Amino acid sequence: MYILLNIGLAAGRWKVRRSSDLNPFRLSAGRRECCLARFDLSEWHQRIVASESTAKTDTSITEHLHELVLSSSDVEDFLNELARVSARNLSEPGDEILCAIALLRQRKAATVASSSQEAASLGLLEHQYAETPSLTASTEKLTVHVPDLENGGSWPEYAEAVLAQGIRSVLALPFRLEGETKAALVLYSQRPHRFEGRVLKFAEDFVSQTSLALRLAVRFAHYSEAAANLRATLESRTVIDMAVGIIMAQNRCSQQDAFDILKTASSTRNSKLHEVATAVVNSLGQGPAKTHYDG
Repeated sequence: MYILLNIGLAAGRWKVRRSSDLNPFRLSAGRRECCLARFDLSEWHQRIVASESTAKTDTSITEHLHELVLSSSDVEDFLNELARVSARNLSEPGDEILCAIALLRQRKAATVASSSQEAASLGLLEHQYAETPSLTASTEKLTVHVPDLENGGSWPEYAEAVLAQGIRSVLALPFRLEGETKAALVLYSQRPHRFEGRVLKFAEDFVSQTSLALRLAVRFAHYSEAAANLRATLESRTVIDMAVGIIMAQNRCSQQDAFDILKTASSTRNSKLHEVATAVVNSLGQGPAKTHYDG
C-alpha cells in the first residue's frame, strides 16, 4: 500500500511514499499532510494500461476506416465493411450483435448495409414501415433505444416483424453527417435490455468516432458520381454534335435546322435524342463515336 503526502497543496505538488517508510508515531502526532489518501498502485496501473489500450484500439479502428475510404469502390462497399467492423467491436464472446446501416441521400434510393445476411434482412425492415428506430434516429438526430421489443411502444408493426426474426432489443444511433445526408447505425440483439449502461455509452462513442470516416466516404462518393455524370453528359454531347454535322452535310442545311431534324426524329420515334443521334452516327459504318479528354 502507498500513502499520498501533501507537500504543497497550493502549488499542486504531491509525493507518494510507502506506508512502511513512514514513522507511525509521526503519523499519530497529527501531521495532517500525511495519510491524506491511500490507494493501491497496482490497481491504478491497471486502469492506466486499460485506458491506453482503449486509445490504441480507437486509433486502430480510425486508421482502418480511413484506409477503407480510399480503397472502397463505392459508398455501399464502405458501409458494408463499416457494419462488419461495428459488429465485431460491439459484440462480446458468445453474444453476437447484428448490425445494419441505413444511409439516406437526396435524390438517391436508401442504401442499407449490413454485417451479415441475417442483419441484411433486418436492415430492410427499417424502410418497410413509416416509422422505425432507424428513421427516427437519423431524421431527428437522437439515440433510439428499444430495451425489449415485446413492449414495442411506438413501433408495434415494426416490433412484431423484428421479433419474428428472434430479436428482442434494438439500438439506433445517428451519424453526424453534412447537409441533408442522414444515416443511422442499428444494432440488434437476441437478448432484451442488451444495450444499457456502459454498452450504450460505448456504442455512442463508437458512432461518434466513425462519423468522420463516413462523412469522407459520402463526400468522395458525391464527387465520384458528379464526375461520372459529367463524363456521361460530355459523351452524349459528342454523339449529338456528330449527328448534327452528318445531317448538315447530307441535307446542306444550317446547324439549327439539322438539330431540329434530329429533335423531330426523336419525338416521332419516342426515343431519346442521344439514341437517335447514335443511330445516325452508326449509319456511317465507321464505329461508335468517341469522346477524347485532355490530361
